[in-house]
Amino acid sequence: MDLQNIVERYLAVWNETDPTARRKLVEDVWAADGTYTDPLTAVRGRDEFDAALATVQTQFPGFAFRLGSPVDTHHNVARFTWELAPEGAEEALVVGFDVLTATEDGRVASVVGFLDKVPSA
Repeated sequence: MDLQNIVERYLAVWNETDPTARRKLVEDVWAADGTYTDPLTAVRGRDEFDAALATVQTQFPGFAFRLGSPVDTHHNVARFTWELAPEGAEEALVVGFDVLTATEDGRVASVVGFLDKVPSA
């Protein structure tokens, strides 16, 4: 199982702003009953995950997710740091840490996320 590729595809879903193209990626990458949990939300399934993506994209227009660390893996689990920054910017506005579990067929079964750096209100 190529967890590096799964993580890269997962981040690509977060960065796809066209709703139709994003939904296709969600169908390809996300397990039908996949879960996503972080301090701000908890969702299950493709519809709820896609809605969460749209919300984040609305909150951070012109921003993109990128890997902030190498992907560390074992079995079907990957952990990595990600960054959210304006496209082309060096400094990230938001930094987080995710633990991703993949299904046997290479889809995302679950992600548990932590926020390490968030903008102050």
